[in-house]
Amino acid sequence: MTTGSARIERDDRPVLVAGASGFVGSHIARLLVERGRKVRVLLRKTSSVAALEGLTVDIVHGDVLDPASLRSAMQGCATVFYSVVDPRFWLTDQTPIFRNNVEGLVNAMEAALACDVERFVFTSSMGTLGLNPDGPVTEEIAFNWIDRATPYIKARLEAENRLLAYCKSKGLPGIALCVANTYGPQDFQPTPHNGGLWDVACGKVRVAIDVSQPTVDIRDVAEAALLAEVHGRVGERYIIANEFVSNRVMFGMAVACTGRPLPRFVPYKLAYRIAAIAGAIGKFLGVRDQVVTGDAIFLANVFREMDSTKARKELGWQPRPLSRTVADAIAWFAQRPMA
Repeated sequence: MTTGSARIERDDRPVLVAGASGFVGSHIARLLVERGRKVRVLLRKTSSVAALEGLTVDIVHGDVLDPASLRSAMQGCATVFYSVVDPRFWLTDQTPIFRNNVEGLVNAMEAALACDVERFVFTSSMGTLGLNPDGPVTEEIAFNWIDRATPYIKARLEAENRLLAYCKSKGLPGIALCVANTYGPQDFQPTPHNGGLWDVACGKVRVAIDVSQPTVDIRDVAEAALLAEVHGRVGERYIIANEFVSNRVMFGMAVACTGRPLPRFVPYKLAYRIAAIAGAIGKFLGVRDQVVTGDAIFLANVFREMDSTKARKELGWQPRPLSRTVADAIAWFAQRPMA
């Protein structure tokens, strides 16, 4: 899938961060500012700017579904860091999921080509990777579970496929980062996984599912994005995942910071049956936008250990230990007024 391997040197031109109000995008913007870069961020007028407070950035209002606003935002930019994602897998009407995750990306890629952007770093998902029952997942394993993929996963897969196709056929200087579940500080929304970790640390979660997951520090995701800008090969994707850990171990790290007891753990198969039945009942009763369904529990357990050797070797990526990530996340949440 490689279409080029030329490296670029960073210069004084601005860079654009799309999706900068989110967890990943705000950390990319923060790191860019810390490195002395000129940072432009694309936000909707209704987007929260809490995650960007105190950062010297140029805010441009627009929308990925508005091509003209994208071209205006990218004018003069050397690099685009694209971290726009609609994660609402629970929507009954999945139309916005495809529009925001796929059509929005296509609009952004067209704008990047029109504006002669030199690098387009795309925050993709580990959900686009194939499954490997015999060992760790690598970038070379083709997607092989379309029969179980939810509409959200299918949208993320289609988005990444579109990006790689644009690199091959249209010369887009794109690089995809397949990111695992993110944890860490400065999560102002907060995101479901990271916010859930804080809830466990507070003792609000009494029952949890006994599953495991690939994890990564949000700050290491931002570092990977900046490394990909300089060292990433065009048309390639890189797994950005660190430790594969059970909820028992990770939640143990969280409660160790607060002295709260661990929640009780429910076996995956039991949790799946309960969620599937509840989802079916809700659907029968006409309940819309259900969060707890069999599909949601399936996604909580489908991912296995991931091999980030490619990112470590080609990008020079070196993630920090998960124990430090958890401690920093809990410490940040604890000092928030809402805590």
